[in-house]
Amino acid sequence: MLDAATLTARQVQALAQHWPLWARPAQLAPAGDWTTWLVLGGRGSGKTRAGAEWVRALATGENPVSPIALVGETMTEAIAVMVRGDSGLLRIHGDDERPVLRGTTLRWPNGVEAQILSASDPDGFRGPQFAAAWCDEVAKWPDPEAAWDMLQFSLRLGDNPRQVATTTPRPTRLLKRLLGDRLTAVTRMRTDENAANLAPSFLDAVVGRYRGTVLGRQELDGELIEDLPDALWRREMFRPDPGGETGGEMGRIVVAVDPPVSSGPRADACGIVVAGRRGAGAVVLEDGTLPKAGPLDWARRAVGLFKDHQADCIVAEVNQGGDMVREIIAQVDAGVPVRSVRATRGKWVRAEPVASLYARGLVTHRPGLTALEDEMCAFGADGKADGHSPDRVDALVWALTDLLLREAPAPRLRAI
Repeated sequence: MLDAATLTARQVQALAQHWPLWARPAQLAPAGDWTTWLVLGGRGSGKTRAGAEWVRALATGENPVSPIALVGETMTEAIAVMVRGDSGLLRIHGDDERPVLRGTTLRWPNGVEAQILSASDPDGFRGPQFAAAWCDEVAKWPDPEAAWDMLQFSLRLGDNPRQVATTTPRPTRLLKRLLGDRLTAVTRMRTDENAANLAPSFLDAVVGRYRGTVLGRQELDGELIEDLPDALWRREMFRPDPGGETGGEMGRIVVAVDPPVSSGPRADACGIVVAGRRGAGAVVLEDGTLPKAGPLDWARRAVGLFKDHQADCIVAEVNQGGDMVREIIAQVDAGVPVRSVRATRGKWVRAEPVASLYARGLVTHRPGLTALEDEMCAFGADGKADGHSPDRVDALVWALTDLLLREAPAPRLRAI
C-alpha cells in the first residue's frame, strides 16, 4: 500500500491523473474489435470526460496516434466543451503533457496534433485525414448523416482508425444506424452515477424533478426514447425528398412564420419554415427557426429565405401581433407579399390535418431538418413539445395548410 506522506508532488499528480484508477467502468473504452465506441449518457453523466480521456490516452501513450479529429456541433461548441470545458482536453492533462491550442489545432509536446472541426460544415472534412476521431453530441448535429459520412472518408491513417461518439441520445437516423452496426460498441451512463461530481442543487432541482419522466429518461438516464405513444407524427413518416430533376417541378413556395409573443432572454423561438408544392404533395425545404429573436431579426431571416427560395409569399400568424407583423416585415422589404393567418383552433386540432398528409405520404423532407423532426415527434396533445412552445411545428402547419389545405392560385412551376 502506498504511503501518501512519502509521495513527491509529481507522484501525487501522476496518481491524480491516472484515469483508470478514478474512472467508472463505463468511462473506459471497451475491449474488442470495434470501430466506433458510442457513449450514450445523460446530462452530467461523465461522457465528455470519457471522450477526452480516450483522446489523451491516444495522444500520450507509448504508441501515440496522430492526427486526431475533434468534431463538435459547431466550432464554438467544440472549443468550449471538448477543449476548454471543465472535462475538456486542456483541463485533464498534467503540466508536462498538456497540449497547446493554436487556432483550431491542438499540439502536444510529443508532436501529436488534433484538428477541431465543425459538424455544421460537412465539406470541411474534405482534404484532411485522421487516425482517430472524437465526435461530441452527435445527436445534436444539424445534418448528422452527411457530417458523419464525410468524416468516415477521412479516417484512413494508421493500422486501426477508430472513433468515439459521446452524446445524450435522441432518436435520429444516425444514432439508430450506429446502434445497428456490428462494429459499434455501446456504453450507457446515467446522470446519478456521477453524483459525486455534481452540485447537490442540480441533483435536487433537476434530477429530482425530471426523474421518471420521458424527458428525464432521455436527458438523465441516457435512454433512446422513441416517438410518443399518442404523437401525431412518427419518424417513419418522414420521407426523404429526392430533389433535383428526379423530384419533378416545384409549384408555389411559401415561407411560414410563427412570431414570438415577446422578445428577450425568456422569449419563445420564432418558427420559420419554408415549403413548396409539388404535384399533389409538398416538400419541406428548410427550417430557418430563430431562437429568442427580436422582431427585426426574424423579419430579416424570413425575407432572406423568401428571396433565397424565390418564394411566392410569406405566411405569417398574426394572433399576437396583428398588423404589427406585416409592418415589421415591410420595414425589411415592403415589396414582399404577406398573407396573414389567424389561429381560431388549438395547436393540436390545427396540426391533425397536416399530420394526415404525412400519413398519406404526401410530404417529403429535404436534409437538415433534424430539429424540426424532433419537435414534431415530441409534440403532444397539450400543444407543447417537451414542455415548450412548438414554434417549428406551428410554422410547418401554417406552411403546409397554405399549400395543400386551402384554395390556392394556380402554381407557378419552376425546377428546384
